[in-house]
Amino acid sequence: MDKLLIEGPAKLSGIVKISNSKNAYLPILAGVLLSSKRVRLKNLPALRDIRTMVKLLENLGVKSTPDITKANYSFLADNITSLEATYDLVKTMRASVLVLGPLLARYKRAKVSLPGGCAIGTRPIDIHLSCMSKLGAKVQLEGGYVEVSAEKLIGTRIVLPFPSVGATENVMMAAVLAQGETVIENAAMEPEIEDLGNFLIAMGVKIEGLKTSSIKVQGTTVSNLKEVEYEAIPDRIEAGTYLMAALATHSEITIENAIASHLDCVIDTLKNMGAKLEIGKRQIKVFASTLKGVNIDTAPYPGFPTDLQAQLIALATQSNGQSIISEHIFENRFMHVPELNRLGAGIVLKSNAAIIPGNLQLKAAPVMCTDLRASAALAIAALAAHGTTQMQRVYHLDRGYDGLDIKLKNLGVNISRKNDSEE
Repeated sequence: MDKLLIEGPAKLSGIVKISNSKNAYLPILAGVLLSSKRVRLKNLPALRDIRTMVKLLENLGVKSTPDITKANYSFLADNITSLEATYDLVKTMRASVLVLGPLLARYKRAKVSLPGGCAIGTRPIDIHLSCMSKLGAKVQLEGGYVEVSAEKLIGTRIVLPFPSVGATENVMMAAVLAQGETVIENAAMEPEIEDLGNFLIAMGVKIEGLKTSSIKVQGTTVSNLKEVEYEAIPDRIEAGTYLMAALATHSEITIENAIASHLDCVIDTLKNMGAKLEIGKRQIKVFASTLKGVNIDTAPYPGFPTDLQAQLIALATQSNGQSIISEHIFENRFMHVPELNRLGAGIVLKSNAAIIPGNLQLKAAPVMCTDLRASAALAIAALAAHGTTQMQRVYHLDRGYDGLDIKLKNLGVNISRKNDSEE
């Protein structure tokens, strides 16, 4: 099992290029199942979750062909051999449930193991299943699997009880091959939703209302879908993570391949804290800044993203004055707090809020990664801490950050990856 050794306090300098979005590519990869035509995807990030989704597609019978770089893939789903997403793959990645909608839409049946992924609260898929029922599917839960079936799917108006990203994506894909029009109300508005919509449009699907909470999908047939080549948007969460890493270490860096408009709330929050930023076209420059505390609540997009909550807590330890950061999307998403406190963060949890004293001199200690974004928060804290911090279980980090240790090393950080067997 790998671990990272990070020496701090670090000073970052140089340019970091953001990879394309994992959270955009996972539903797009699931969308490959809708079509019998070739789908070419460009510059996939070298991430564990991406590899898992590709493996899942291959297990279902999709032909996948990477180029020599293994960043560009060609997919062909003209002969699906299985309609079952098995536990051994689904247990490692929650996004596996995204194959439910496409398989149901095209083959009128799907069997998917209940999902795994990050251990953040319960994260139920009830909304997904309710939506499939409204499109005409029968839903059964048995033996840890979800089975859905339908003679046909009929487009309808679906009002989501919460703007769930995954449910919005699953319904959008199921609606592609449903009869008539499907209207999704209270839909998630994340940039990754828009990106999935643009991918489906490139495939030949008629979609209206992207960037709004009301999305209309006009059903079509498999034969009407077109061959497509597509590249997903940059990873806004990765960009936000490097923003906060630079600010936590009073560093100056340039972040390339970043779309600032996807981070409006994050950038506004950081500027309100005192961050000096220069926004360019697909580029953000960060300057050494003196920060003050902040009070912020996580919220669905365009609010402050829950996926940057942990990183902001780490940054707040280096800000002047108290910060209060409240989590409103997932329960039990403060598992990074005890680990940050091992570094001397002094964070107090009250219900769904973290109270951070700020202006702290963190000291290195062994810490354990508990989930993807918690890992990023620990890395930021380690950059600011005095001494060498040992981060264990970094496989969580590898699920969502493409070469974080390499990118930090290129920014001047003394960081190394070691395997327990090397000791």
